[in-house]
Amino acid sequence: MRHIFIFLVFGCLCRMDGFGQTEEDSVKIAVNRLFIAMKNSDARGLKESFTDSAILQSLSKNKEGNFIIEDEKIREFIDIVSKLAAGDADERIQFETIKIDGPLAFVWAPYKFYYKAKFSHCGVDSFQLVKISGTWKIQILLDTRRKENCE
Repeated sequence: MRHIFIFLVFGCLCRMDGFGQTEEDSVKIAVNRLFIAMKNSDARGLKESFTDSAILQSLSKNKEGNFIIEDEKIREFIDIVSKLAAGDADERIQFETIKIDGPLAFVWAPYKFYYKAKFSHCGVDSFQLVKISGTWKIQILLDTRRKENCE
């Protein structure tokens, strides 16, 4: 009986240490880490979410109604978000698709963005993540932004 108890305790501890975590779970954690850092205005957490050569882009319509790609420097993004009050930047995502091939992952995640608790816009986040030294990091984040069809 004592051996069964020890085995059960060890089994529970192993599950708590991440032995039961799938690679997909690890990718979700990496993506969620970004949004937790955004919501907390955490500059360090934001920086650690991205690779050193990460690309951040948005696809939106200009005044003429044409789609344009806007590049944003990671450093500028971190500076802007980290100066906000905690809770001001609240992006709520839904994981729709996750694909993984070794050290490369793709995530498609529709989102709604709230600024100071008010709905701002919605769209889709398209992530390319890479696993570096055992940690998933965002290499490319390309999103769409719109104010309509945000059910």
